[in-house]
Amino acid sequence: MPNPIIKQNKAQIVYFSHGGGPLPLLGDKSHKAMVEFMKQLPSQLKRPEAILVISAHWEESVATLLGTHAPTMFYDYYGFPDEAYEIVYPAPGSPELADRITQMLTKKSIQTKIDTQRGFDHGLFIPLKLMYPGANIPALQLSLIHSLDPSAHIALGEGLRELMSENILIIGSGFSFHNMGAFSWHGENNPDQANDSFQSWLIDVCVSNIPQEERVQRLINWDKAPAARYCHPREEHLLPVHVCLGMADKPAKLIFDDSILGKRGVAFLW
Repeated sequence: MPNPIIKQNKAQIVYFSHGGGPLPLLGDKSHKAMVEFMKQLPSQLKRPEAILVISAHWEESVATLLGTHAPTMFYDYYGFPDEAYEIVYPAPGSPELADRITQMLTKKSIQTKIDTQRGFDHGLFIPLKLMYPGANIPALQLSLIHSLDPSAHIALGEGLRELMSENILIIGSGFSFHNMGAFSWHGENNPDQANDSFQSWLIDVCVSNIPQEERVQRLINWDKAPAARYCHPREEHLLPVHVCLGMADKPAKLIFDDSILGKRGVAFLW
């Protein structure tokens, strides 16, 4: 008899720009392209059994997993209409997966802990409400490390590679442009050569068929890229891509390149 074909589930990895606070769910016109992208993204993916989000809006002294069965909502924004604080995303958590990931990272000498109190922040609930509105896939978050060391975040991704054999969706939820003072909050799309130059650099690093060692070194030294500190005065919205790339160990596919809040933002799929 022929040997049976063994199907191996492979994790899917996405980094995307999640928009400005709750605005994608409030009908903001400058998020139209992003909202349409998020809604159709699941059609490019196989349905995952769990979702792990590395959110730009959570930093801890060590890598921290959200480990509760029923996460609450954490409205980590202010100054928006009342409806922004009525958004709910009642997806179940996965303490079991949080425990496994903690063990996985500990084996790689990466310090970690579990938080059973924190809720879903908008780096998770905004995109997932657009992507999987049924909220019926277990979801959990992984924090950034407060040092914001790019090497540490690539190592964090490398520490997650055991998950590659599982049907899990890993999301790096950030923003490839994140200069709050430069966004066009009224939606105008004015030319911005500095924004374009950094986005093009990031696309080249993530998508080009170059040795992984070179890709890693370029991301470690991301602040030497064109207009790096203009696009990221503080790098917390970029670092989820370091985690994704460290885990993927291969070139990405560009899946979004459009305007959000008047600035060019990109997304990648591994």
